Amino acid sequence: MANIHDINRDEWMLRGPLAKKGYDWWWHSMTAENAETGELKPFYVEFFTCNPALAEDDPVIVWNDPEAQKAGKRPSYLMVNAGFWGEDHGQLHRFFSLKDVQIHADAPYSIVADDCKCSEVHTEGSIKVTPEEAAAHPEWMSDAGEISWKFDIRKEIAFHVGYGASKFFRRINAFEMFWHAEGMKSAFKGEIILNGVRYLLKEETCNGYSDKNWGGDFTSPWVWLSSNNLKSMISGKKLENSVFNIGGGRPKVFFLALNRKLLGEFYYEGKDYEFNFSKFWTLSRTKFDCWETDDEIHWHVLQTTKNAKLDTQIRCYKKDMLNIKYEAPTGYKKHNRLWNGGNGTGTLKLYERSLFGRKEKLIDEVYAEGIGCEFGEYCDPEE
Repeated sequence: MANIHDINRDEWMLRGPLAKKGYDWWWHSMTAENAETGELKPFYVEFFTCNPALAEDDPVIVWNDPEAQKAGKRPSYLMVNAGFWGEDHGQLHRFFSLKDVQIHADAPYSIVADDCKCSEVHTEGSIKVTPEEAAAHPEWMSDAGEISWKFDIRKEIAFHVGYGASKFFRRINAFEMFWHAEGMKSAFKGEIILNGVRYLLKEETCNGYSDKNWGGDFTSPWVWLSSNNLKSMISGKKLENSVFNIGGGRPKVFFLALNRKLLGEFYYEGKDYEFNFSKFWTLSRTKFDCWETDDEIHWHVLQTTKNAKLDTQIRCYKKDMLNIKYEAPTGYKKHNRLWNGGNGTGTLKLYERSLFGRKEKLIDEVYAEGIGCEFGEYCDPEE
């Protein structure tokens, strides 16, 4: 399914059982330009909601608190999470009780908490955490700093995973973790101010990405790769109408864990190449390996169908990445080394296949920059 938009999948999903044990978030990542120096810097902005039926007057933050878990506490809040990558990387968190949040649940969604707002077409807000607050509130899992943002959103190309996130499967909560990228290629226009420095978002250079995840728990391993900052290594030209998106890990269907699987799509200059294990008739197959060295995180993903092959190799320096912090709706924080970056680089080799893979022809070899990238597996907090 090439570039099928469906804003119904961007609705707020925390109804029924997920209202008491569920999360739903909207994510936007981008590259912005320093207004004075022209330096490019990657950022993200996220609105993360959790367990609305358990809302109290103040945000309920558990973060592996044994006493809270003994008391049967589970988290409930809106966490507005904004961050930035590079050697000065950081993540800033601001929490609200869901009693104080206005959410328009149906499409087109909107969410408002004080000066923090997010919708299909616009987001703005601010977070300020002093060093004293960060030290006094480790449960916030936040760095110290100050950030504000205001930008418009135009979602140009969508990644539609098919029936796996259809209304029926959403209603019965078939999967433990759902995914939809309404704007895997998005254009943002506006500004971000980080610790007093102003950055501009321009539609033509923002390398914008918008998606959402929701469900009852997270996946392990957790893999995500995406960018639309692409250049053909054969022609030397920038690919203006292209984007790739890969994600997944080990999906669970009704608590049954499947083998390691990824979903992927390469929208190449207007032509769609999809690698989706749920579409069995395409003979989709994926092999992937992710590993950590002293200095880098690496991803190698090989995806095939009867008609195409995509060989993706990505790397990102750990000095530019952060270990992003998420609390599952159970109150447990099992992802303690979830590497998350926006400065990944790598290559994608796209092939046309025929005769069920017996013949292959190279369509293009593509160099990618500014790759949003993620990898993590459940591990002990002491590791």
